[in-house]
Parts: sequence; structure tokens; C-alpha cells
Amino acid sequence: MTGIEAFLWVAFPWLAIAAFVIGIIWRWRYDQMGWTTHSSQIYESKLLRLSSPLFHWGMLFVIIGHLMGLAIPKSWTRAIGISDHAYHLIATIPGTIAGVAVVLGIFGLLYRRVVNRSVFLSTATSDKVMYVLLVAALLSGFIATVSTQVFGQAGGYDYRETISPWIRQLLIFNAQPELMADVPWQFKLHVVAGFTLLAVWPFTRLVHAFSVPVGYSTRPYVVYRSRGAEVQSRRTEDQWSPIRSNEAQLKREKML
Repeated sequence: MTGIEAFLWVAFPWLAIAAFVIGIIWRWRYDQMGWTTHSSQIYESKLLRLSSPLFHWGMLFVIIGHLMGLAIPKSWTRAIGISDHAYHLIATIPGTIAGVAVVLGIFGLLYRRVVNRSVFLSTATSDKVMYVLLVAALLSGFIATVSTQVFGQAGGYDYRETISPWIRQLLIFNAQPELMADVPWQFKLHVVAGFTLLAVWPFTRLVHAFSVPVGYSTRPYVVYRSRGAEVQSRRTEDQWSPIRSNEAQLKREKML
């Protein structure tokens, strides 16, 4: 194994995870006011109402699929009676549908951000970097799924024999980079793009993914009070009379 391969499948993922953890802690401690989505809904809402649900709901199922595929060993699914072919269908069909939703959603959001001038002007440099890396991670994953699992060999590529155990061993500091040696290039590209996105995650608007309005249902009501009659009666017409010009004011002072 070359030095580049050792870096890509051992050092780089560890560095990306460290940057992610340290960055999240730093952002929470020193930039809570910036911990926001930087919503641009005020500038445009029609495309946002269509693209945002597509993207976010699709991402929810994509993340669930990744967690199932990477965290659950093949022996566990076999033990509960799920054959490899059945697992392939369960993972591929919903995964492809979710992938289509995510791709349509992200391109709708990008189109909106580029075409609408107000939205474009509100896009920070960190947002532009984030969008490039996010699209790279999403497209590489979608291409890997379609090319190897949908239109590839029968049964698809069994990533649970290579990528899944590699990442599980990586997380317990028992790196086995040799598991990635024969992985198709599409998945390798997706892994690199995914860890790159993970490294910059804390320094972009993506931190809002970890914000959950837990206290929304229990927080006290905001009390609004209308002005009573006694308050309104204190106003006088003089308060709303137009301001006199300088010349009229001088004449008045001379007369006095």
C-alpha cells in the first residue's frame, strides 16, 4: 500500500473527524450567535417551499441508509433472516428514490441561489465552499449507487464486506486500510468527498443540523398587551403637528 493510500484511508479520515469534533465544540462555545441556517426565505419562498422539503426529507432517508449499511454487520441481518439479496433490494430501491429527491432538491436550491439576485448577494464565501463540497459528496454517492447497485453486476457491489468494516475499525482506532484496496473508484471518491465535507461542517451553516427546538413546547408564552384608553388619551395633537420651518420659527420668536 502506497503512502497516498495510507493517508486517504487512515490519516485523512481521522483528521476530518478530529476537525469535526473540535470545530463543533469551538463553534458552540464561541459563536452561538452564528449558529443558524442564515435563512433567505425573506427574499424568495416559492422555490424554497419545493426544493427544501425534497432535499431535507431525502437526506433523512439517505442518512438512515448510511447508518444501516455502515453500522450493522452482514452477520446481524443474516441472523434475523434477511438474505443478502433481500437486503440489497431494501437498501437500493429506497436509497435510489431518496437519492433522486436529494439531487433534485439540492439543484433546486442552487438554481434559486444563483438566479435570484437577492439570495445570491446574501450568500457568504463559506456558503459557496459548503455548496461545492456538499454537491461533490451528494453526486459522488448518487453516481456510486446508480452505477454499481442499480446498473452494475447482479446483486450490486457488496460494500458491507469492505467499506463497512473499514469504517467501523477506523472508529475504534484499529485502521485496516487494506480493506479499501479493491473498492470501486466511485465509492472511494464518495468516501473522500464525504470526509472532506465532514471536516468543514462546523465552520458552515450546516451546523444547524444539530439544532433541535427541544424547548419550543415548554417555553413561556410571549405576552402582548394592547394600549388601553388611558394610554391613548395622553396623546396630544401637538405631538403629531408638522415641524415648522426655520423662517417661521424665527418670525415667531421676534414677535414674542
